[in-house]
Amino acid sequence: MDADTRLAPGRPGHRRMSFALFAAGVATFALLYSTQALLPAVSADFAVTASAASWTVSAATGALALCVLPMSALSERFGRRAVMTGSLVTAVAVGLLVPFAPNLEWLVVLRAVQGAALAGVPASAMAYLAEEVRPRALVAAIGLFVAGNSIGGMSGRIVTGWVAQLWGWRAGLAAVGLTAVACVVAYRLLLPAARHFAPSPLDPRAMARTVRTHLSDPLLLRLYAIGGLFMTVFGAVYTVIGYRLVEAPFSLPQGVVGSVFLVYLVGTASSAAAGRLVGRMGRRGALYLAVTTTAAGLLLSLAGSLAAVLAGLVLITAGFFAGHAVASSSVSRAATTGRAQASALYQSAYYLGSSAGGTLGAVAYHAGGWSGTVLLGLVAVLGVVSLTLYGTHRARVAERTRPESGRARPAGRRSAVVAAGGPR
Repeated sequence: MDADTRLAPGRPGHRRMSFALFAAGVATFALLYSTQALLPAVSADFAVTASAASWTVSAATGALALCVLPMSALSERFGRRAVMTGSLVTAVAVGLLVPFAPNLEWLVVLRAVQGAALAGVPASAMAYLAEEVRPRALVAAIGLFVAGNSIGGMSGRIVTGWVAQLWGWRAGLAAVGLTAVACVVAYRLLLPAARHFAPSPLDPRAMARTVRTHLSDPLLLRLYAIGGLFMTVFGAVYTVIGYRLVEAPFSLPQGVVGSVFLVYLVGTASSAAAGRLVGRMGRRGALYLAVTTTAAGLLLSLAGSLAAVLAGLVLITAGFFAGHAVASSSVSRAATTGRAQASALYQSAYYLGSSAGGTLGAVAYHAGGWSGTVLLGLVAVLGVVSLTLYGTHRARVAERTRPESGRARPAGRRSAVVAAGGPR
């Protein structure tokens, strides 16, 4: 493969690719988290607790996590673009049915089906970018895709919040479905055909071997755990924040609660800037900054004023999206073979973290209020810090022992990729 033919800023097709995957990211996150801002309304309509209503989010993210790996295998056989297109079309079709769910059980089932369908996008997008984009431009490209995720998450919640305030939560979900239709059309018209994809036959045994190889790689395991823990914080905070804001002392209306998700714009900026951040601080330094920012936001959100809560959400969002962009791009670069499976495993861990965070965050809120949710988030943050420090320690030990062995510093992926504690 001639690396010079890959997409890069200024080359033909790069702008179209960027806009197409941005639109796919918007549609994916708008659909995936479409019920999150509506949980208080869903709880009231079906007369259920926050933890029960949270399953409308957790079922979607959990199903996505379970289906990412099989979808990645399909993308190896049929192509990244074909799998992403099929996934988005199916998810949009289910999304147009979701507003008609007669009860909570059917709503959860439909959301699980929708999450399973959406699995093809994260399973294929990272591998598509790793194959079609020059390595130096990869972090920025993935950052832009993650930025599309943040825009989708934000716009979906804002649209559902205001529409629900006027016409009910079912109308809010319908509005998100129609928005996703427009995004999918734009994605399909803009995305360039893959030029560097080589199809491979479906081979479950080979895939199992590849998965075992990735799961035995300490660096990849740390990256998977970091992604899952970051998403546990994010899932817990944004599943519960609506309940906190509609209750005293804030007592905000549904539309205003939905507008709180404008802070996602901070995530859009921080994820898109992840490439520059890594260039200045190194991947390890960028992770330390991301986790510190997230922890500071959690602590600030404990204050009793609305301004402090919003400032805390800004910091949590900025830290999360920066950390996610760094970790996910590191997986794509670290895996020299089986990139689709490596990315799929990261996405599985990431969305399992979202599912666990949503459910556990609601349980913690029921047991201890917002302080309980923050405590859960801080425990997850401590996990990220521990993993990164451990990786840093291993990298320093490796640096000290290299001169003694008389071997030159390796030029492979271990020197190029160290998100969870390798060389900068």
